Amino acid sequence: MEKAVIGGTGVYDLSDKNESRTVQTEYGKAEVDIVEFAGEKIVFLARHGRDHSKPPHQINYKANMKALQKLGVKYVYATAAVGSCNENYGPGEIVVVNDFLDFTKGRQLTFFEGEDMPVKHFDMSDPYCSNLRSEFNNTAEDKGLKIAGSGVYVCTEGPRFETAAEIRMFQQLGGDIVGMTGVPEVVLAKELGICYSSVAIITNWCTGMKAEVSGHEIKSSLADNKEKITEVFMNIFNGDLDQKHCRCTEAAINV
Repeated sequence: MEKAVIGGTGVYDLSDKNESRTVQTEYGKAEVDIVEFAGEKIVFLARHGRDHSKPPHQINYKANMKALQKLGVKYVYATAAVGSCNENYGPGEIVVVNDFLDFTKGRQLTFFEGEDMPVKHFDMSDPYCSNLRSEFNNTAEDKGLKIAGSGVYVCTEGPRFETAAEIRMFQQLGGDIVGMTGVPEVVLAKELGICYSSVAIITNWCTGMKAEVSGHEIKSSLADNKEKITEVFMNIFNGDLDQKHCRCTEAAINV
């Protein structure tokens, strides 16, 4: 099982042929669904839990990513519900993430904590797999799924939303979209040599932009896009993928 989808809010169903499994790792356990799609088994991980019970700052990202590695996963597409702080990207639109700014505060950000682990650093010049991003853009175009563009994901600690002053700061730093789950997920994937790409669904304008945040607005935006994005993921997974067209397995810098 080399392929996986990590689902954020509202992206949980892929197929009727599901096998639930609990994967035990040295960092804790992770619950996944093994989904059979077009004769191939795809791993699906509900980031917040199947019942959406885990807030972003309490998700066990290390257990989740280690579980995917133990299952043999090499390629991950992740979805993320985000707010937009870029006036060119509005609610309901889709943005392919190409970089990030990390404003988390209390999370375990690495597998390499010292002590009995070797000292390693990781190149982040291309944090999101260039090959998976290219595959998504090309396949989305073929399937008629409109992509608004690419953007920088600002990850905050949550679970509160950001203040208007924080959003103005993120804009000045080059941020385009804001979420609470992208880090350390992308970093841990890079440490494990897993190709990882994130596709963001804009659900609302960020605080102070144009309107107040609405729960109805969030659910509506997600419902309109989740099936289309999943279809693109599955079409890519049905094709041939390899790790020769990116540098995701070569990011480690030994000291």
